[in-house]
Amino acid sequence: MLKDTKALVSVMKDLALKAGERILDIYRRDFRIEYKEDHSPVTEADKEANTLIVSGLQSRFPEIPVLAEESEDDRTRLTQAYCFVVDPLDGTKEFVSRNGEFTVNIALTYRGKPVAGLIYVPVINELYYAALGEGAYFEAKGTKERIRVSQRVGDIRLAVSRSHRTDELDKLIEQNHIRHIIVAGSAYKGCLVARGEAEAYYRFGRTMEWDTAAMDILVTEAGGIFKGIDGREFLYNKENAENPTGFYAVNRPENLLK
Repeated sequence: MLKDTKALVSVMKDLALKAGERILDIYRRDFRIEYKEDHSPVTEADKEANTLIVSGLQSRFPEIPVLAEESEDDRTRLTQAYCFVVDPLDGTKEFVSRNGEFTVNIALTYRGKPVAGLIYVPVINELYYAALGEGAYFEAKGTKERIRVSQRVGDIRLAVSRSHRTDELDKLIEQNHIRHIIVAGSAYKGCLVARGEAEAYYRFGRTMEWDTAAMDILVTEAGGIFKGIDGREFLYNKENAENPTGFYAVNRPENLLK
């Protein structure tokens, strides 16, 4: 495995910040919106951030393949132990709505497991990152602090998606008598769990590896639990980049919802 994780995370930070700057340039003016086959939106911000991050990773780590949302999938990645997993703009619907709740997600996986991950929130300039065995961290306004999940048990605060609310989630909320709901967009909800501002985040329905890889290691390195709805850990750099189930991020096993 890679030994110099500090250098790796430094490169990921630099690329995320540059991508965030480019995203905000586009965010502040008129931009075109296109739609993919699955009817999800894509903008020039998605594409330009993708190009910036992927080219930067390939320049610095040419031996490591990149699986990125807006790039053609190079299946040679399946033969490699390492693979970067990139969502250049997670929360495109939030970007289009101009509510600021979108992120840049970059992760490195090794033999199917995330070993480093970063989530950057450009509008509020917050940076979250983690590396295997080294904990999870938060940076903003020139300060850096280690973050950990909340130790709260019961009467939990549940983070839910602004754009992907489902009947399954509403049923879960009703059955478990959840009173405290935090609505937010993108992978930022995982950041809320990691920094102790929410105890759980449940997501039903379709997601892709680039939606979850960075969040996965961020939550687990902060002391939380990140698994599929079926209770199994996610695998990455698969032939099919779609996650097999929905997922949850929870601070403690006592707060798992049923």
